[in-house]
Amino acid sequence: MLTLLSNGDLMVVIWFAVIIIAAIIEASTMDLTSIWFSGGAFLALLVAVIFGGGTGSMIAQISVFIVASAAMLIMLRPVFQSFIKKNEVRTNADRLVGKVAICVKAIALDQRGEVTIDGKIWTAVANETIEINQKVEVLAIEGVKLVVRKQQ
Repeated sequence: MLTLLSNGDLMVVIWFAVIIIAAIIEASTMDLTSIWFSGGAFLALLVAVIFGGGTGSMIAQISVFIVASAAMLIMLRPVFQSFIKKNEVRTNADRLVGKVAICVKAIALDQRGEVTIDGKIWTAVANETIEINQKVEVLAIEGVKLVVRKQQ
């Protein structure tokens, strides 16, 4: 079937296939990467339809595809990513960062211990040894445990 198509028609089919494949990949990943290749392929498709076949047209199509895809990826992806909601569940636990807690179960170097903060007991880790009843500062929250260090 492909031999029955002229050079220009073949390129139209190829660019249309690239549009569909890139859109399917984007739909399955939702990473805002492949969609820009669909846009570049669409512009290359327009060049193929307007200028038809021929070596010069093919070079122009490929150039348009590469430049447009790269430009959209570099310039538009960061803008659109800021609008996409991530699977991040916001809680009020982040308010604990910077607060002082009391160690209730000793924390050995790179081992888990426990601290109490706001009347609740949390699992905690540290890059240093922390003894019971020592005050610690909460540096971060990783999953369900606090990252702490001795209060300075």
